[in-house]
Amino acid sequence: MRITDVEALYLRLPQIQARTDSSQDALLVRVTTDAGIVGWGEVDSCPWAVKAAIEAPVSHTIAGGLRQLLIGEDPLEIGRLWKKMYEATLYCGRDGLFVHAMAGIDLALWDIKGKALGRPVWDLAGGKFRDKIRVYASNMFRFTPGETADRVRWCKDQGFTAAKFGWEPFGRSDLAFDLRMLEAMRNAAGPDFDLMLDVGLVWDATTTIQRARAFEPFDLFWIEEPLHPDDLEGYGRVAARIHQRLAAGEEECTLRGFKRLIDEGGIGLAQIDLTRCGMTQALAIAAYAASKGIPVANHNFTTDINTAASLHFLAAVPNALVLEYCVEPSEISRALAKNPFRLEDGCFRIPDSPGLGVEPDPALIEKYLVRQL
Repeated sequence: MRITDVEALYLRLPQIQARTDSSQDALLVRVTTDAGIVGWGEVDSCPWAVKAAIEAPVSHTIAGGLRQLLIGEDPLEIGRLWKKMYEATLYCGRDGLFVHAMAGIDLALWDIKGKALGRPVWDLAGGKFRDKIRVYASNMFRFTPGETADRVRWCKDQGFTAAKFGWEPFGRSDLAFDLRMLEAMRNAAGPDFDLMLDVGLVWDATTTIQRARAFEPFDLFWIEEPLHPDDLEGYGRVAARIHQRLAAGEEECTLRGFKRLIDEGGIGLAQIDLTRCGMTQALAIAAYAASKGIPVANHNFTTDINTAASLHFLAAVPNALVLEYCVEPSEISRALAKNPFRLEDGCFRIPDSPGLGVEPDPALIEKYLVRQL
């Protein structure tokens, strides 16, 4: 079996709001083989730039697009192809955008291998530690405490047992506003519903320590990314001075980056986005986190391709904590899959179908596909 094509398909809603909300578009990766098996992946990054990283023609031996590296290759040789892509983009890659593009291709290759062998991806990764995993509803903050509280109630009504709210306007105003927001959320949630807080990179270490202590009465499950991801010294200071679990990692895409966050930043939860790391790299990151006694969760604010990849990943590692599931009402994120995942007692069951176990709806791809810049 050989790879015959690698395509980047950009889907986009007609209107994009100026919010930190990646559920409004999607960059899908489709890898086709001469055996008729098609693998699907996804990338959560800058879509047009990733499309160029995949489809660009060769420049020279260590600076070119990824597609031309893979045509004619055996898609089952996933580890070797990861290394080939990495080494062939040393000038323009090694982190960030090109690794994101590699991640989408990597997911599609795992999907192909599972389909070819008739096995789910978690089985290819060594087996599963669990048959289901708890899911939390991931939301953008609404702009008032009342609207946000209504969203908490909606999450409870849908059957979730935990919810996270993130980014603007939280953390960008004074402490009094943030406390009003959290009070409204906790009152709506009740004592037996877990709340996570995604601050959105807006504080320094001193502010984070002060706010984390002020937030203790609200019994948060974790506080996520209060600092800039490069502020490793600040993360270390915060981790040493608060009792709250500190979560981070969605901006990282390599084992090297996560090692810094864990060893220097002292984080208590590594958040791994399969559409930025890929399955191959994610498994290595989770193994390192486990060796340091750190649990992992996924990061997912896009489509059910990401959800499926995350489910296989979290099934296959011993230190999985929970699964993030974006519930923003975007048709691209929530309606792409022909076979969407269903919540059962606050959990998703691990897929048993070959490959990733999810197939995108061609009609929705056609509806939102952007054909030119």
